[in-house]
Amino acid sequence: MKISVDVDCTPEEARRFMGLPDLSSVHDVYLEKMRRTIEDGITPDTLTSMVQSWAPMGEAGMGMWRQLFEQMSGTGKK
Repeated sequence: MKISVDVDCTPEEARRFMGLPDLSSVHDVYLEKMRRTIEDGITPDTLTSMVQSWAPMGEAGMGMWRQLFEQMSGTGKK
């Protein structure tokens, strides 16, 4: 037996229903920082520091994510 349920709701309603935190203020701060960066002009140093802030553990962190995705997709070494 297969049962399907369709729920028609906004992303905000779904977030509240699932009990997820409201990150809209964090999103607003992030967008403002991106606007300022673009208005000030993106330099290679700015781009490097921004990318490093996205990957706190640097190359080791990126390697960990790569390995995780490879294991999930079945393309990793066995």
